[in-house]
Amino acid sequence: MDLNIMLSQFDAANEEDVDQLLTQFNREVSLGFAFLLSLCVIFQKLCQSVLTVLGRQVQPSCQKTCLETLRILSRDKRVLAPVATREGMLILGGMARLRAGEEEVDNEKSSEEDALSEEEERVVVEALKCLCNVVYNSPAAQQVSVDVQLAHGLCASLRKARTWHHEVGLFTLRLLFLLRDWHAVRLLSEVLEHTLDVRWVGPYEAARPDPQALTLPAEDNERAMEALKALFNLTLSYAGGKDDDHQFRLIAATLRHLLMLKTETEEKTEEAHSHAVNLLNNLPVSCLDVLIDVPVQGGEERYGGKNMDAVQMLLDFMEKRIDKGSNYKEGLTPVLSLLTEGSRQHREIRRYIKAQVLPPLKDVKIRPEIGTTVRNKLVRLMTHVDMGVKQTAAEFLFVLCKESVDNLLKYTGYGNAAGLLVARGLLAGGRGETQYSEDEDSDTEEYKSAKPFINPITGHVEEPMPNPIEEMTDEQKEYEAQKLVNMFDKLSRQNVIRPMGVRPDGTLAPLEETLCDPPEDNSESDSD
Repeated sequence: MDLNIMLSQFDAANEEDVDQLLTQFNREVSLGFAFLLSLCVIFQKLCQSVLTVLGRQVQPSCQKTCLETLRILSRDKRVLAPVATREGMLILGGMARLRAGEEEVDNEKSSEEDALSEEEERVVVEALKCLCNVVYNSPAAQQVSVDVQLAHGLCASLRKARTWHHEVGLFTLRLLFLLRDWHAVRLLSEVLEHTLDVRWVGPYEAARPDPQALTLPAEDNERAMEALKALFNLTLSYAGGKDDDHQFRLIAATLRHLLMLKTETEEKTEEAHSHAVNLLNNLPVSCLDVLIDVPVQGGEERYGGKNMDAVQMLLDFMEKRIDKGSNYKEGLTPVLSLLTEGSRQHREIRRYIKAQVLPPLKDVKIRPEIGTTVRNKLVRLMTHVDMGVKQTAAEFLFVLCKESVDNLLKYTGYGNAAGLLVARGLLAGGRGETQYSEDEDSDTEEYKSAKPFINPITGHVEEPMPNPIEEMTDEQKEYEAQKLVNMFDKLSRQNVIRPMGVRPDGTLAPLEETLCDPPEDNSESDSD
């Protein structure tokens, strides 16, 4: 259709004609349309004309068609100038039944809105979709949203969203996610609790989900995901204060409940757990004790009466992500970071995870990176090509070993751990900076008897190999040694390699520097 002709007809058209013109436009655009630069001015005029129609009293069917047009146009940030104004945002907010700047509504108005017809609810959904597009694509619209306190209206809408269509609540949550209003955290937490049917039996303890209960319905799961994403966005850069500790702990307790739930499919359950892990990473690490401190449900005596069900769920989730073999950066590192910080801060969590991941060594005939155990999988990640993945996996194992170099080498071998030790300046041995409790030695008799024969580089007992120089004469040995020296000297002069040594403080330095100061003996041994 010719857009110039349509615009010329638009100004003089009545409500029915506007509906027909825009319906035809929407239909043609939905079949495929390029937002060309030459059409930007025309589209801007169309946006302004549509807003003018919405500013009048028109029927819901016409409102819905107008909003569908705006939703399509709002995908292009170049045409949003007429919409990203105070007037434009207030019109869209009105279509979405949002009262900008108002968090509370009286019962009479609330009852009136709860009685919306199906067609009127579709108008609300379309308006919310438009707002999501506009806020996402326009910094100017984001500022206007703050000025008119649009988030307050969204919060008021959320309080009664349970009586509305599912999509109303869903897109309200998405818009809150984009607006990042910290004051919405408490309300979003309440929405999450309601959606997950959390029943509190203690200050920060939810009742255990009924094993016989139905799985979380698809719509509830979708709404919970949006609430989790919005909470993640809000807490991502928020430092928090003393007054927020209670709210953070409530969120952690709700996330513990979520980890215990199953949704309609295994894929959706894993997605829900992924969002829970991401949000837990944003919470203060001191709040993670809520995951294991559930007095009503009880716990394990050997771990101080703490309940490790949630930690086990996180370990299972971690192993699933490792087994996927792809997208480690986004899929695996968050849960590794969470378990690392939880282990560093909470002794019981560290002891439990170490028992599962690094049990006392018995068979040391196989290299630590070979096999199907969680330990084998994590050690393999210590030499991954992605630096972030490699460092996160190594740090996790290091913390489980209470940041003791000797303990780490026992489970991984020097070759696998070298990258971490270089980065930490611990090539000379010793410990990290974190202080850990003293626990008893857990070495097995099998390990103690095999320890003298373990190759420290590979971390396992190697089969005896023939000595290649055993049958050489002294002259032959001297010749081969000199040949090797000459090869190294040539490579060094050509800057192909640079001989390095370890300083007393555990950092690398050119070999000539380290020969002057031999490293100190700083070995320690400690384990769970």
